[in-house]
Amino acid sequence: MAEKQEEPSNTQNGEPDNAEEGEEKKKKKLKREDLPPFEIVTGERLPAIFFKFQFRNVEYSSGRNKTFLCYVVETQGKESVTSRGYLEDEHAAAHAEMAFFNTILPKCESSLRYNVTWYVSSSPCVTCADRITETLKKNKNLRLTIMVGRLFMWEEPEMQAALKKMKSAGCKLRIMKPQDFEYVWQNFVEQEEGEEAKAFVPWEDIQENFQYYEEKLAEILQ
Repeated sequence: MAEKQEEPSNTQNGEPDNAEEGEEKKKKKLKREDLPPFEIVTGERLPAIFFKFQFRNVEYSSGRNKTFLCYVVETQGKESVTSRGYLEDEHAAAHAEMAFFNTILPKCESSLRYNVTWYVSSSPCVTCADRITETLKKNKNLRLTIMVGRLFMWEEPEMQAALKKMKSAGCKLRIMKPQDFEYVWQNFVEQEEGEEAKAFVPWEDIQENFQYYEEKLAEILQ
C-alpha cells in the first residue's frame, strides 16, 4: 500500500513544454512580471471539492500534487489569541509548510508561548521536515502538532530519518483519524451559502487506511 506520487508536468508548474509555448510566455511577460513566480493560496475555508479529493487518505496519491495545510495557532501571553486558516501550494517552489513559517508565523516572540496544530493532506517532504526540525530547535516556546491524512514517500530511508528528527525536536506527528477529518470538514471547509451545513460523510475505507498509516508511522518513529 505504498503511496505513489506523480510529478507535475512542466505545464502544471507554469513552465512551457516547448519553444512555441515559450514564445507565448515571453509575449505575456510584461503583463505578468509584477506577479510572484509562485503563489501560496491562503484563506479561512477551502472548497469542499478540494477537501474531498486532496485530504482523502488513499493508497495512491495520483493527481494530488498540492499540499493543503489547515492551521490553528494559539498564542499565549497576557491574553490568549487564536487564529486559524489554510494554505495550499502547487509543489513547485515554496511548499505550504515553508509558507506557514514565512508568512503566518515568521517569528516567535520569546515572551509568548505558541501552540500550533496543523491538519495536512500529507506528511512533509524531507526539505520541509528539516525546516520544521530547525524551527522547533530554535524556538523552545513553540509546540507543534501535525495531523496528516497520508504519509509522503514513507518507504524512503531519507524520509524516515527526517520524520524521526522531527519527533526528536518535539514535533507530535499523528495520522488523522476519521473524527479529525470531520473536524476539518466542520471548521475549515466552505459550506454552500444559504444552505444548512452538511454533515461529514466518511468514505468507505477511511478507517482501514487510517489504521494502515498509523501502523507505518509507528514503525518509522519507534
